[in-house]
Amino acid sequence: MPPTVKPIDPAELPALALQTMHSAKFPMLASMDGDQVRVRPVSPVRTDGFTVYIANLRMYHKTGEIAANPKIELCYLDPDHNQVRITGVAEIVTDRALLEDIWNTNPLLRSYLGTVDNPALIVYGLKPNHVRYMREWALEYYDVPH
Repeated sequence: MPPTVKPIDPAELPALALQTMHSAKFPMLASMDGDQVRVRPVSPVRTDGFTVYIANLRMYHKTGEIAANPKIELCYLDPDHNQVRITGVAEIVTDRALLEDIWNTNPLLRSYLGTVDNPALIVYGLKPNHVRYMREWALEYYDVPH
């Protein structure tokens, strides 16, 4: 017999999804490599609600994938197996104030890259087109207002 799943109040969905994202920390990023999907863990450098910023190096293979097809999805899976999926279009962040704020709050970036003007650095912003949440064993996604 499958486990009983507690119903979700739709008003709680944004908070549940944000809590899952916080607990999961490292989402999987899916992008397309031609006609083949590629998935890898990423470490967001900033999260504002459901907008997620990801630092990348221009030499990485996913840079070319995202340039060819900027439609991506992030999937967060927390220790309790709750999921959040964020789909949208990756955009290169060019806002200098935002880049500097991300840079100043990320010692790891600073230690590896030395300067925010390092030509190897690229930061993507993913503003969601669609956010979905699924509680463990629910076997159905809920659309999350964002």
